[in-house]
Amino acid sequence: MTYELALPRAVPAFHDFSATVLEQMRRDLIIYVMIAVYVIGVVGLCLMTDNWAQATFYPYFRRWPKMFLITMPLIALGFDAMRVIIRVDEHRRLAFSRVYTAERFGRLAAGMALLMALMMFQGAFTTMKNMLPALQGGFSYDVTHANIDEALHFGYAPWALLHGALGDGFMRTLIDWNYNVLWFGLCFGGLFYVATVKRCAPFRLRYMLMFMVAWVVVGNVLAGTFLSAGPAFYAQVTGDSQRFTPLVASLGGDVPTVAARYQTLLWRVYQEGRAGFASGISAFPSVHVSLITINALFLAERLPKLRLLAAAYVAIIIMSSVYLGWHYAIDGYVAVLVVVSIHLALKKWFAGRAGSEAQRQENLS
Repeated sequence: MTYELALPRAVPAFHDFSATVLEQMRRDLIIYVMIAVYVIGVVGLCLMTDNWAQATFYPYFRRWPKMFLITMPLIALGFDAMRVIIRVDEHRRLAFSRVYTAERFGRLAAGMALLMALMMFQGAFTTMKNMLPALQGGFSYDVTHANIDEALHFGYAPWALLHGALGDGFMRTLIDWNYNVLWFGLCFGGLFYVATVKRCAPFRLRYMLMFMVAWVVVGNVLAGTFLSAGPAFYAQVTGDSQRFTPLVASLGGDVPTVAARYQTLLWRVYQEGRAGFASGISAFPSVHVSLITINALFLAERLPKLRLLAAAYVAIIIMSSVYLGWHYAIDGYVAVLVVVSIHLALKKWFAGRAGSEAQRQENLS
């Protein structure tokens, strides 16, 4: 009897769930097409240039499902539950039924499907990044970028100014944690949130396109055109073992930073011609800065009162990237300029589309 009574209620719920998933995936079709074109293009280039050893998909197959199919959905659903428990004293069962709707789970499922497609995109991006030194004949712009940095900062190396002002004690630990842990949570947590939550629907497609275009333009096109390795690897790629030696020594020390340990691993992987999760070396422009700038722009757009806080955090990430030896300062400056330009262009394009659609509907009526 219980089963017979439950079945009629389950049928419309499943219909709402499947309808939400299919509608959202239809809206995401352009993203799926772009991912397919990019992945096929990178794989084709990889095969044509005999660089298949640089292909990097499997590490993402191991990590992304754990993060985007298990960890983040559980955190999101747990947050929904905590919100009900904290805000509602009575009729919690009704409140839960209104939070955990078929539409909620449908958007969650559609977002998770898109993130699995982006897993392929990330694998292709890392593959391309791994190939850049071979395709470009090495790192040719480190000296140029280091010289520009000093010229922009009145003859001083930006990393030296930062270490002189912030020291190498507690601030080093805090900067290291912020750059490697908090940044990751904010950027990829933000990606998951936008992909799966209804309130982000008005700008979801624009955000996803922004995310992909920034990776390709910043991390492939500009990085490949002006390929540099960054201060941490300056000695290895230029032969100048003096210019950034104090910086490298400071990051190493008796208790190496996470950045220093990862830089050592990254160079070893590069020398051995291997590929792995987040492998590949390129400094200009900074993808790290690009991603946090994307999130800052959308946060400022949706919550204008937080725009100064968002801008301040972007500045902190730029300074952190220089302090930890990953980037020259111009890597961050150019990344911000490029991302802001892409953001404004996409915003104008979407506004034009919306205006054209409104005009078409008006003509039809």
